[in-house]
Amino acid sequence: MASSFVIGDQFRTRVTELLGKTDSSVPQSLREELEEIIKKPRPSTLPFTTARKLKKYLQEQNHPFYLHELLEDSSLYLPEVVKPPRNPELVARLEKIKAKLANEEYSRITRNVNTQEINRCGTLADFGHQVRSVKAVAVTVFNFLVTVVAAFACSYMGSQYLFTEIAARVITAVITASVVGLAELYILVRTMEGELGEP
Repeated sequence: MASSFVIGDQFRTRVTELLGKTDSSVPQSLREELEEIIKKPRPSTLPFTTARKLKKYLQEQNHPFYLHELLEDSSLYLPEVVKPPRNPELVARLEKIKAKLANEEYSRITRNVNTQEINRCGTLADFGHQVRSVKAVAVTVFNFLVTVVAAFACSYMGSQYLFTEIAARVITAVITASVVGLAELYILVRTMEGELGEP
């Protein structure tokens, strides 16, 4: 906090003139303070208490100039703030508190995160269940196709004893394969309904 002015040349000149006058009735204590300030090497400072005394004297004596005119080229003296050294025990305690708060914040952020998640698709167990489901569907479709193709082949080969024309054999094989396919489809639907829990 400022408690003095750094005086400029105008202050030095005017105060030297004031103190040099033989008819000036400057109080002895104020004169000594001002002379000491002017004699100091630059930059010299003018305490606020001395500035108040000088202002009071100038007002009482009705001088043609005011204190603010003397201090026009002066500036406030702001002493450098010396920070006290930090207590190492306090610093260690603060670091411990910061670490604790950081851990609590991390826990709060990650409390609903599942470490087994894979790209927001669920857990590894869900992924395995999905793979098994896809595998079961693939096997069922493959089984359906093999059954229909086998029924077609059997009826085509067996119908050679009944029909001599190829068109009649193909029609018989297609009808047999369609009936077998529909039967397989009915069984497949009933099985899937049972897995889904429907009657």
